[in-house]
Amino acid sequence: MKNTILVFSFLLFSTFYLYGQKYLLKNEKIIYSFQTNKGKIMTLCSDKKGKYIIYRFGTKNNIELEYPNNKDKSSWNTFEYSYWLRGGGIENEGIDLNYVAFTIDKNKYVIYNTYFANGEKYATGIKIINLLNKNLINIAGNYKTIKGTLIDFRFDKSIKEGEELYD
Repeated sequence: MKNTILVFSFLLFSTFYLYGQKYLLKNEKIIYSFQTNKGKIMTLCSDKKGKYIIYRFGTKNNIELEYPNNKDKSSWNTFEYSYWLRGGGIENEGIDLNYVAFTIDKNKYVIYNTYFANGEKYATGIKIINLLNKNLINIAGNYKTIKGTLIDFRFDKSIKEGEELYD
């Protein structure tokens, strides 16, 4: 019993420490989240009642980017989900690609979660694509820190379905 309480307390503390009230408000739930390889935090959250969706990125003490500004139903229209799934494992070079994208000014931000059966390659992170010159910045995420999933958007059509694949 003591071990259960200790484990629960640790998980609760680490969740608040990592995501704090800045990254996850009391009325929100995590859709997808991870720490980058450089220790920054990315969260994609929604209001528990589905009133809005929001992206946050930064350090535990400083949110560097929060998007969109409006926390209402219109926020759902600013994001797009695209994916590609090919089963069959290594024999069929199976892949599972998941992307949530949004655009701010001249930059497209792409949250990604990918799996390639050939070589057992898993990856998560954020790609920032300059739409004018096509320069790409890749912010790699630590796969072991993932919370939530992007896959639910395949069935929950809360955000627009896109066609673009980013790998």
